[in-house]
Amino acid sequence: MCGIVGYIGKNEAAPILLDGLTKLEYRGYDSAGIAVEDENNVVNVVRAKGRLQILKDKTNNGENIKGHLGIGHTRWATHGEPSEENAHPHISNDNSVIGVHNGIIENYQELKEKLQKNGYKFFSQTDTEVAINLIDYYLKKYKIGPVDAINRCLVRIRGSYALEVIFKDYPGKIYVARKDSPMIIGIKGDESFIASDVPAILKHTNEVYYIDNLEMACVEGGKVEFYDLNGDVVKREPVKVELDPQSAEKGGYEHFMMKEIHEQPKVIKDTINSIVKDDHIDLSNVGLTQDAIKNINQIIFVACGSAYHVGVVGQYLVEDLARIPSRVELASEFRYRNPILDKKDLVVIISQSGETADSLAALRMAKERGAKTLGIVNVVGSSIAREADNVLYTLAGPEIAVATTKAYSTQLIAVYCLAIEFGAVRGLVEREKYFGLIEEMKTIPDKVEKILEDKERIQWFASKFSHIKDAFFIGRGIDYAISLEGSLKMKEISYVHSEAYAAGELKHGTISLIEDGTLVIGILTQPDIVEKTISNLVEVKSRGAYTVGLTTIGNFNIEDTVNFTIYTPKIDSHFATSLAVVPLQLLGYYISCAKGLDVDKPRNLAKSVTVE
Repeated sequence: MCGIVGYIGKNEAAPILLDGLTKLEYRGYDSAGIAVEDENNVVNVVRAKGRLQILKDKTNNGENIKGHLGIGHTRWATHGEPSEENAHPHISNDNSVIGVHNGIIENYQELKEKLQKNGYKFFSQTDTEVAINLIDYYLKKYKIGPVDAINRCLVRIRGSYALEVIFKDYPGKIYVARKDSPMIIGIKGDESFIASDVPAILKHTNEVYYIDNLEMACVEGGKVEFYDLNGDVVKREPVKVELDPQSAEKGGYEHFMMKEIHEQPKVIKDTINSIVKDDHIDLSNVGLTQDAIKNINQIIFVACGSAYHVGVVGQYLVEDLARIPSRVELASEFRYRNPILDKKDLVVIISQSGETADSLAALRMAKERGAKTLGIVNVVGSSIAREADNVLYTLAGPEIAVATTKAYSTQLIAVYCLAIEFGAVRGLVEREKYFGLIEEMKTIPDKVEKILEDKERIQWFASKFSHIKDAFFIGRGIDYAISLEGSLKMKEISYVHSEAYAAGELKHGTISLIEDGTLVIGILTQPDIVEKTISNLVEVKSRGAYTVGLTTIGNFNIEDTVNFTIYTPKIDSHFATSLAVVPLQLLGYYISCAKGLDVDKPRNLAKSVTVE
C-alpha cells in the first residue's frame, strides 16, 4: 500500500520524485524517503518520519540533493512502527544496494536469521531491509549481476512485492520487480519514470508499460528491458493512458474527497455512456455473450470495503431482475474458504484499483476452479483487468482521496447494467421495462447534481453533531446496503464509532446499545418496506436516540416521526443507492472537517490495499 516513484533523465531527480510522491501520498504517509545518485555515482539517501512535507522541508523541496537518477517512497507501516529508521529507502550493509519496497515478505524472519548468520546486521524492523540485504548477499556470493541477484532473491521470498533497486556498481540504472503489487514504467524521450500508480507520472507521460506479475525490468534513461524470473528477455508493449493530468489535481477544492464527490455526476454519465449504446446495454466489449449469460447458474460478487457494498446491491438487483441466484462475499474470507464453484458460475470481482490483494487472490482461485470471472475495475491494465476472463471498466478517472466516492458510484452503474441486461437476455425484463429502466438510470447524474446543490443543509447538521461518539445506520434490503456504505464513510474519515444493521435485527441485541443522544440514521428508499423501518426508528427514538430519516421525495412524510429529514429526488427504487449515498458521503466529510481531521488521509488507512 506504499507509494513508489523513480526517475532517470536529464533533469534533477529529487524535485520530480517529491512531486510524484505528493501524487501518491494517499498510498502511504507515515514516513517518506528518497535516494538520488549524483554525477560521481554516489547515492545520497534522505528519510523522514511523518507526512511528506517533513521530507520536503528536510531537502528544501529537493534542491539540496543533486542528481539525475533517483527512487522514492511513501510508507504505510506494516513491519515496524513509523520511524526514520524504518522509512525507505533501505541500504545494504556496505551501501552497495539501495531499494524501496511495497508489499509484505511473509518469510522475512527466516531470511533475516540466515543473513545474520552470514554476518549481516540490521538497523530497522522492516522486511524490506531483509530483501535489500538478500539481494546484496546473492550479488556477492555468486558474483553475478543485478538481474540474476534479484531473481535469486525473489525465488526465496514468499509474499508480495514491488521492488525498486539501484546498485552502486551499476550506475545509471534502476531495477524493478513485482509480484501482486502494482508497478508501472513511463517513457518520454530520454527520460524514464517509475511509479506504483498512474497519477505520479501522468503530468510527464501517458505512455506506460505495465510490468506483469513475476517479472523484472532494467530501466535506463528513455528505455526499458523486461525479464522473466529465469532472466530471459520478454517483450512488452506500452499502453496509452487516456486520462487528463488535471484529473489528479484538487482543482480549487479544499480536499480531493469533496472534488471527487462533485465529479460524480460526470463520471456516472461517462460510465453509462460507455455501456449504453443507442438505448441498449452493450456488453460486447465486456466479452459476455447472450449464450454465456443464459448459461449462468449463479453469480458470486467478491470484493472488499466499499466495493463489497456495491456487491450487496448487485446481489439484490440480479436476483430481483434476472432471477439468478446470487450472493456477495468478502474477498478476504472467500479466498480462504473452500467454495463450491463450477464452470456455469460467474464470479464478479469488484475493485477500483484492480490490484486489491484479497480480490486478486479470489479471482485466481475462482479461475483455478473453472468458474467464469468478470472484473469490474477502474484502472486499465491493472492485474484484475488483465487476469479476469471478462472486464467491465468504470470511468471514474483517478481517485485520490482514501475514502472512495466516485469509484463507488460508477461501480453501482456497472452492476445496474449487468442486472438489467441479464434480466432482459433471460426473458424476465420485458421490452417496455427494459427501456424504462435505462431511461431512469440516465437521470441519475442530474439528480445527484440536485443533491449537491443543497449540501449546505447537511453541512449545518454535521456541525451540530460533530461531537457524537456513536452512530447507527439501519435499513432493509437495498437500504441496508446503503447503510453499510454510509456507516463506513462515517467511521473511516471522521473516526466516529459507527455500525450498520439490517433494521429487522435491532431487537436481536443491538437496541440495547441505544441511549440518550445516540445518532440513528434510517435509510428509507424502498417503498415496500419503508413502514417497517419507520417503526424501528420510532422504537429507538422512544429510547432516547436522535433520529434521522434519509428518504425519497414522495415516498412518505416522515418529518413528524424523526428529528431530522434528508430528501433525495424521486427515482426508481432499483437505483436509490446512487442518490442516497451522496448525502451520507457529505455527512462523513463535513463531520470530519468540523473535527479538524485530514479528510483525504485518514489515520491508519491507505487507498489501495495491495497487501493482506
